[in-house]
Amino acid sequence: KFKKVLTPYKSRLSFSKLSYSHSTMNISKSGYRVFSANSTTACTELAKKITERLGVDLGKSVVYQESNRETRVDVKESVRGQDIFIIQTIPRDVNTAIMELLVMAYALKTNCAKNIIGVIPYFPYSKQCKMRKRGSIVCKLLASMLAKAGLTHIITMDLHQKEIQGFFSFPVDNLRASPFLLQYIQEEIPDYRNAIIVAKSPSAAKRAQSYAERLRLGLAVMHGEAQCSESDMADGRHSPPPMSSGRTTSGHPGLELPLMMAKEKPPITVVGDVGGRIAIIVDDIIDDVEDFVAAAEILKERGAYKIYIMATHGLLSAEAPRLIEESAIDEVVVTNTVPHEVQKLQCPKIKTVDVSMILAEAIRRIHNGESMAYLFRNITVDD
Repeated sequence: KFKKVLTPYKSRLSFSKLSYSHSTMNISKSGYRVFSANSTTACTELAKKITERLGVDLGKSVVYQESNRETRVDVKESVRGQDIFIIQTIPRDVNTAIMELLVMAYALKTNCAKNIIGVIPYFPYSKQCKMRKRGSIVCKLLASMLAKAGLTHIITMDLHQKEIQGFFSFPVDNLRASPFLLQYIQEEIPDYRNAIIVAKSPSAAKRAQSYAERLRLGLAVMHGEAQCSESDMADGRHSPPPMSSGRTTSGHPGLELPLMMAKEKPPITVVGDVGGRIAIIVDDIIDDVEDFVAAAEILKERGAYKIYIMATHGLLSAEAPRLIEESAIDEVVVTNTVPHEVQKLQCPKIKTVDVSMILAEAIRRIHNGESMAYLFRNITVDD
């Protein structure tokens, strides 16, 4: 009798052990989850493409705004002890997207995720990475907030300034979109051998040179009033101290500082021959397009018969689609790091290059502990 009673108990015990080991094996087999922190459907398209390439399902979560515009995140599955990748594309409502990412990361952290890796193809506030007048370096603030929320790693693409990586206290993988844009030039632009790569300002010359060298093409640089004014903004260090009675301008008797001459931009010029050529302007971000439209007009006057713009991040804010449609620009090519389907409906000149392949491969390599060097082959420092 004792044996008969004990046997079913032993069988139940062994079955429970088997079930436990089987469920543990399932968790370790995948070992990671991919979530989207966006509350809008348009922003989850890139996340869906990445998960399709990885062969995994998008993590179950709900991200929404309450009636008072507070962000709420509910994670619908266990993430304990796993690597979690949060894909966050940045729409026009930048601040809401940032808050969604922070709340999602903190929710995963409090639910005992092992590692939390943010996949942020376009990193917001990247243009505010330098001290201007009496402002602040907002990009540094955002880096600190992401670390505090629980992120342990970031995958991004074409940071506005590579030095931004130094703002973070954890690893940052800054992927490049140039291989995809170069492939588009070679396959989609007829007679691209007759093209010339154009930098619309001296600050963009290094990126343009990198493209020109890999395509074996010539290089032209635009200089003058159309150049980006970001580098010319005063930071307040050259402003004279307030005048007071009985004191010199420096505040020290007998010491006078030399006057600083005001900068004056020369008339716009194009260094390089673009006559009878296809002009390809390359940049990292295209947002307000007035500078690009003005550059296209000048290039047309100099004899370029077709004008293309290649950029990684197509923010295309405000009246950008209408201005592009009415301009001398023939085509604007951007990647899908930022959702811009509405802008494409407004302007058929806007074309999209898919970069989900390299983002999916980066996720796979980071989870498996493989080297990322393969994703940076043939990439120059100036890219």
